[in-house]
Amino acid sequence: MANDLSTINDLLDHLQEADDSKGRVSLGAIMETIGSRSFGPLLLLAGIVTLAPIIGPIPGVPTIMGLLVLLTAGQLLVGRDQFWLPKWVMEKSVEKRKLDKAIDWMRKPASWFDRITGPRLVYLTQGAAVHVVAGTCILLALMLPVMEFVPFSALTVGLALAAFGLALIARDGVLMIIAGAACVGGAGVLGWYFF
Repeated sequence: MANDLSTINDLLDHLQEADDSKGRVSLGAIMETIGSRSFGPLLLLAGIVTLAPIIGPIPGVPTIMGLLVLLTAGQLLVGRDQFWLPKWVMEKSVEKRKLDKAIDWMRKPASWFDRITGPRLVYLTQGAAVHVVAGTCILLALMLPVMEFVPFSALTVGLALAAFGLALIARDGVLMIIAGAACVGGAGVLGWYFF
């Protein structure tokens, strides 16, 4: 389960193990595989799905990932220790073939990221910092539906979510700083496009 996740490749392994029904994998099956107690893996999942070129550009996927982040981050802020998602969200699914293709595409960059991450500036990944991340992720989640109309802009949010998630899993404060920079970049893209 999620407590044995410490790298991106660990998460990808868990995603490939998710049960499929009629050639499709539901969000519920994925949540069951990675666990519903850990915020880091859920953020990393949302970030990877948003970044993956085979799944992320599918209309509605960034919005669903935004909803996942919004609900889990909100529950973290109010003190829940296990995340709940509505049934209709848990039933959202993707083709197993597309998921496997996206996972295969992510393996090489994931291995590179896994080599360069690890415990650094750990104080930025625990305590009050996690609540700051949750609040920031709520703002990011609210931006994702709008970003579906701005080509490639959701990638900056996907990068931020993945960085926040991996930072929490690997206890890497340097990645927290990178995620913060990606947030500023995402806000800049939206501001430039709309104003």
